[in-house]
Amino acid sequence: MNWQPFWLTVQLAALVSTLLLALGIPIACWITYSRWRWKFLVEAAVALPIVLPPTVLGFYVLVALGSRSPLGRWWESVTGHTLAFTFEGLVIGSLFYSLPFAVQPFAAAFGAVDRSLLRASASLGHSPLQTFRRIVLPLSKAGLVTGFALSFAHTLGEFGVVLMVGGNIPGVTRTISIDIYDQVQAANYSSANLSALVLLLLSFAVLSVVYGINRHPWTVGPWR
Repeated sequence: MNWQPFWLTVQLAALVSTLLLALGIPIACWITYSRWRWKFLVEAAVALPIVLPPTVLGFYVLVALGSRSPLGRWWESVTGHTLAFTFEGLVIGSLFYSLPFAVQPFAAAFGAVDRSLLRASASLGHSPLQTFRRIVLPLSKAGLVTGFALSFAHTLGEFGVVLMVGGNIPGVTRTISIDIYDQVQAANYSSANLSALVLLLLSFAVLSVVYGINRHPWTVGPWR
C-alpha cells in the first residue's frame, strides 16, 4: 500500500473539517435564526452538493479557480501559479462538497435549543452573541461533533470533485480514493483492497466515535 495518498487525504479531511467548523457555525446560526422570507434559497444552495453529481460541482469549481476567473488570476498574480490542480484548490473544492454535512447538523442542533432559554438570557441583559456563546453552543455540542465528524468522513472518500479540481498529481493532489482507482485500473487488486480496507476502517472508526459520544449526555455549563 502507498501511504502517501492516505496521509494526504487525512491532512485534507482534517483541514477541511476544521475550516467548516469555523465557516459552518455562522452559516448555520443565520439559517436557524434568520427571519428572511427567502432564506430557503440559501438552505437549498447549501444542500445542493448532496444531490449534485460531484463531477458537475467539480467542473464549476474548476472554472471558478481557473486562470480566466478573477479568483484564479488574483491567486496566480500573488503566488505565481494557478489555483487549480493544487492542494489549496482541493481544499476549496472539498469545502463546497462537504459544506452541507457540517451546516445541517449544526443548524439542527441550534434549532433544538429551547427558545425560552434564549428569552431568559436576553431578559438578563445578555447580548445575542453572549447568549449564543454561553447557551446555544454548549447545548449544541453533540451537533457540532456530528457535523465535524461527518464532514471529515465525507472528505475522506470524495472522488469526483478532487479528480476534477486537483487531477492526479502524486504527493500533491492524489488522494487515497484516486489511488484506489489507479490500482484497480492497473489490475493491482491486492493493493487496492488494502487501501480500501484502511479507508473503510478509518471511516467506521470516526462514525463509531461520534455515535458513541452522542449516547452520553453532555455536561453543560457556562463557557468563560
